[in-house]
Amino acid sequence: MKTIYSEDHKLRNAQTELYGGQLIPPFERPERMDYVLKQINATGLGEIMKPEEFSMEPILRIHDTRFVDFLQTCWDKWKKSGYVGEAIPTIQPVRGMQKRIPEHIEGQLGYFSLSAETSVSAGTWEAALASAKVALTAQKQINEGEYSAFALCRPPGHHAATDMLGGYCFFNNAAICAQAFLDQGAQRVAILDVDFHHGNGTQSIFYERQDVMYLSLHGDPQHAFPHFLGYSDETGQYSGEGFNFNYPMPPNTTYSEWFKALEDSCSKIKNYAPDTLIVSLGVDTYEEDPISFFKLKSDDFQHYGRYLATLGLPTVFLMEGGYAIEKIGLNTVNVLVGFEEGL
Repeated sequence: MKTIYSEDHKLRNAQTELYGGQLIPPFERPERMDYVLKQINATGLGEIMKPEEFSMEPILRIHDTRFVDFLQTCWDKWKKSGYVGEAIPTIQPVRGMQKRIPEHIEGQLGYFSLSAETSVSAGTWEAALASAKVALTAQKQINEGEYSAFALCRPPGHHAATDMLGGYCFFNNAAICAQAFLDQGAQRVAILDVDFHHGNGTQSIFYERQDVMYLSLHGDPQHAFPHFLGYSDETGQYSGEGFNFNYPMPPNTTYSEWFKALEDSCSKIKNYAPDTLIVSLGVDTYEEDPISFFKLKSDDFQHYGRYLATLGLPTVFLMEGGYAIEKIGLNTVNVLVGFEEGL
């Protein structure tokens, strides 16, 4: 399996995250990729290649032009306004407020953010753009005949909505890939999100569509970020009704319980009969992850990787979360190795 990877992810090296009432070093940091790359090389998974260049068109098929312009200019505007720290939203258009886009960067940052933990820092735009190109290169590999590919994306993407950043995400890599498949001739695409956190952005992008089925296994939003999406009664709307499936699970969920949800989701994918599968691969379901509460062990990741292979679908794996840094490489590559073993 080929891995697509860009060193440009290092350009985003934010120093602050708002967590528990404190500004701390971010859980989502560049070192995460080092451990994944080390494990890829140790296992001989396959070639590691750089991403190709793409125009902005596939990104703009998903993201609002005003949002993209904001991301590109946010850091410069923030600095020119005289702020010293990294850009963190302090005011957002919540219930009862106007939904206008202000001229001041403070207001723009709040308008285009869904949460306050994710700071915009120097290099964020460049890293997010590179991450999308990593994903698109993996998608192109599949479209040109490869059976599987791994996009080692950083920053991750599944929390990013059409016009909102948050949850460490800026561009929604899974959605960009899905739309690219459709634009290139696919009739149906399935996105299976196995990250611990619900992919609110991916769900919202495709919630009214039936050409992309979204299925997410995640921590119950009563107890876990993003809190306001990810409930089991969210099944799609209008023509998208019946094409969105959420599997919220409680604290201390074991692998056997989690795997039952995976079996059910894969049954739905088989019935849907998509042309291709996109896996939003977060490994923060691991038992030692610092910001999650599932109890998967390292061997479990290899087991479910083998199971995913039984779907018999061309598959793009996209890196999402995983914050037990010393085990992120092992857990991620276990899924990929398991998938190849299951073919």
